[in-house]
Amino acid sequence: MASIGFIGASGLMGHGMAKNLLAKGHALRFTVHRNRERVADLLGAGALEAATPAALASKCEIVFLCVTGSPQVEAAIGGADGLLAGAKDGRGLAIVDCSTSEPDSTAKLRAACAAAGATLVDAPLARTPVEAELGKLNVMVGADDATFARIEPVLRAFAENVFHVGGPGAGHTIKLLNNFIAQAICTATAEAFAVGARAGIDPKKLVELVSAGAVNSGLFQAMAKTLNGDLAGLKFELDNARKDIRYYTHLAEGLAVPCIVGEAVHQSLVLASALGHGRKFVPSLVEAQEQLTGAKLVPR
Repeated sequence: MASIGFIGASGLMGHGMAKNLLAKGHALRFTVHRNRERVADLLGAGALEAATPAALASKCEIVFLCVTGSPQVEAAIGGADGLLAGAKDGRGLAIVDCSTSEPDSTAKLRAACAAAGATLVDAPLARTPVEAELGKLNVMVGADDATFARIEPVLRAFAENVFHVGGPGAGHTIKLLNNFIAQAICTATAEAFAVGARAGIDPKKLVELVSAGAVNSGLFQAMAKTLNGDLAGLKFELDNARKDIRYYTHLAEGLAVPCIVGEAVHQSLVLASALGHGRKFVPSLVEAQEQLTGAKLVPR
């Protein structure tokens, strides 16, 4: 069993991950940024609280981060009380970033970690907080073979499927591709519902058709629940989705690759956020379409 540190244990995804690490017998320490009530059960089960990320690094073999994005990761690793401040004794600390982060930022942090005797691994997540609590997340890992072999058994404490997707950096890149496809489905579905309603079609008939064919998916079904008044079928904050697609468009831009659909998806999310839905879940894209088009979609 490993000595594990965790940053982000009070988050929607982080709580389930930390809970399962503890349940599988790992010694767990974590920092608390907010939502202390979310970690009371972890403390009750034997986890310990650390004052700073540096304190975690001084006590742990592996530290997981599950935070909002690159700015938070950069602060947790390189800040005055960051992980690297406590990892300078060459103990070979492994820092596993399970956040959705920008590949360029990850590359810079990886170099800084190596200089301090630590290893940064990108291991972002797929699935939802429900699977996090059940220990059934999907994880995509960017790492060399030796590092992957070291951390894979620990990842399986909270993951049903662990994918070694390539060398360092590959995890965050594939995560952005995955989230782009996901949000393209969500934004297209919301728009189709609005266009159909304005054309006099019952969107529920579209759901019946799609549900019986190749276009169907779990994401489509989550969006379809909005037609019954359920705006929480996909528990992923719209502003986080907007951030992820911004990272994706930055990636494409840096490669000089046209990103026509990506920019359209990004701007759809930007618009929904500007209309006041940013702190809601992604299915509120349907509410944004109601405001834009006058369509009546979500029963109230």
